[in-house]
Amino acid sequence: MTNPLLSPSTLPYGLTPFAELTPRHYREAVLQGLQEQRAELEAIVEDPAGATFANTVLALEASGRLLDRALRALDTVAGADGSPELDAVETEVTPLLAAHRDGIYLNDGLYRRFAAVDAGSLAGEDLRLLEEYLREFRLAGIDLGAGAQERLKAVNTRLSALGTEFAQKAKEAVNAGALVVDTEEELRGLDADAIRSAAQSATDAGHEGKYLIPLIQPSSQPALSVLEKPRTRAALLRNSLARGTQDDTLDVRANILEQVALRAEKAELLGFENYAELAVQDQTAPGLRPVLEMLRRMAPSARANAGAEAAYLAVSAGGPITAADWQFHSDRVRAERFQVDEQELRAYFELNTVIEHGIFAAAGRLFGLRFTERFDLPAYHPDVRAWEVFEEDGSPLGLFLGDYFTRPSKRGGAWMNSLVEQSTFAGTHPVVFNTLNVARPAEGEPALLTLDELRTVFHEFGHALHGLLSRVKYPKLSGANVPRDFVEYPSQVNEMWMFDPEILAGYARHHETGEPLDPAVLGRLEDAALWGQGFGTMEYLGAALLDLAWHSFGADSVPADVEAFEQSSLEAAGLAWELVPPRYRSGYFQHIFAGGWYAAGYYSYIWSEVLDADTVEWFRENGGLSRDNGEHFRAELLSRGNSRDPLTSFRAFRGRDADVAPLLKRRGLA
Repeated sequence: MTNPLLSPSTLPYGLTPFAELTPRHYREAVLQGLQEQRAELEAIVEDPAGATFANTVLALEASGRLLDRALRALDTVAGADGSPELDAVETEVTPLLAAHRDGIYLNDGLYRRFAAVDAGSLAGEDLRLLEEYLREFRLAGIDLGAGAQERLKAVNTRLSALGTEFAQKAKEAVNAGALVVDTEEELRGLDADAIRSAAQSATDAGHEGKYLIPLIQPSSQPALSVLEKPRTRAALLRNSLARGTQDDTLDVRANILEQVALRAEKAELLGFENYAELAVQDQTAPGLRPVLEMLRRMAPSARANAGAEAAYLAVSAGGPITAADWQFHSDRVRAERFQVDEQELRAYFELNTVIEHGIFAAAGRLFGLRFTERFDLPAYHPDVRAWEVFEEDGSPLGLFLGDYFTRPSKRGGAWMNSLVEQSTFAGTHPVVFNTLNVARPAEGEPALLTLDELRTVFHEFGHALHGLLSRVKYPKLSGANVPRDFVEYPSQVNEMWMFDPEILAGYARHHETGEPLDPAVLGRLEDAALWGQGFGTMEYLGAALLDLAWHSFGADSVPADVEAFEQSSLEAAGLAWELVPPRYRSGYFQHIFAGGWYAAGYYSYIWSEVLDADTVEWFRENGGLSRDNGEHFRAELLSRGNSRDPLTSFRAFRGRDADVAPLLKRRGLA
């Protein structure tokens, strides 16, 4: 049989023909793609002509098309609709990919050609592309001796295998940790739709006649807000916090300790004191110290605010509360003090309406975009929906695909990925995915969103817009291919339209009656904005500082016990409090251990939020939701990708550097 991945897709915009693919196809395409790019690299190095931008930099940028196409397809389906067969493919190819990357960036002949390219003759995106490649060569260790390079290659290969193992176990742990109960009474507090969904989920998982509450990736679980039985709440949180640190086949403690030891060794090989120092080298942050100073500055105030919230909750509850009780009583306080009942609000946030009349409507008002659903484009699962995106003048822009419901084959969390990067050099339009884990409703019932899920829909679509609105020359600089501590910025900005009165009026309608949400509720939501910020900031800072702690020691001082190190790190940060667990404990901290994309970089969410909060102020000062404002944001920032320094793009948009004051005000830390 012909492998569809071996040739460019004939589907619109190069969409992968997922319906035709088997695990064998992914494996074969990756292996052949590796072989093809190795030959392309050899041709660049062996070119007898002198090194030029065209025959060296552009030649590398144009290489590996088959490998890139195969990997993007594999990463998409393995994360969102995995299987044991796909897991086996990932396990096999991941170390090969790490070795292949080292074969590029530790290739002395290739580096010498890049170094010989006349940078003085380049400008704009051409110069930026050369500089980005040279930076990657140096951070990869091209200046090391042969012995150190060989050891570095071994470290990178092992780290890639460990990251894949962690990701696969973390996905299984989400499924294994789901809470199964015998009676409907144990779920008292859930509405009828949620109970039917729990019954259906139990049946699907082989627990006929019982009820199942699935886990989401963070520590705190949505159902904790409504479950009335303290025993049920305690069991649900216990399952969540125990992931990855129980003595069973899903235990990842040894994996974690080996990963952090190898990262510490890698940093030392590259001449850095620790891995955190290495990780910030290619970020917008000026160094590790400013990051630590910002987080540590916030920690005492966040802890104090959380303490005040806990005292108020204890009074409301009539006695001391536990971590499992926090969200339950917090929601009741919010309802009493601000007349905001989050569970009643769910009836106004129906997923399809939020998509069509929420995120799409805001994108239309800001950027002139139009969305047409394409029912003829199959993906890897029937849940996946596809929309063709058009500019205001009707010209085609790209494809947006949404995969919203949780299922056992999907890893936890929410993310955006680009299946095809926008590039004028490659002649490609963007194809971007949003993947979420909204609880699947019972058959025939609407998918109603919590406030957190509503925010996630807007957040992830902000990432999608970063990819869709890219207007750059080279794939390497396209869309969200920006420094990690900048990548969350556009997505956080997009959250502001969730409660814009005009947008809210379009999507916030009761799913049964069509009645619009009372505008007065918006005012009460704004009044309630600071309530819960102590808890939210403290649990975030706990995770961010735990991440940095795991990556702030040398190769000769690696800890020996995961739980003990986690506890001591939180104590040192002033954030060790049993009532507020960190947003992610080590055993399920996928951001940093499932491939390491956010290793020593989880701080980037709040680092980006400084830019986000200041941007929200700009929109408010300049009239809010309008085409002129959207075009300015698009032209100076969203369309630029990494084609210039992202902070230069921010200054071009804002007219100055970011001010931290709006963030401190938003978080109640001013």
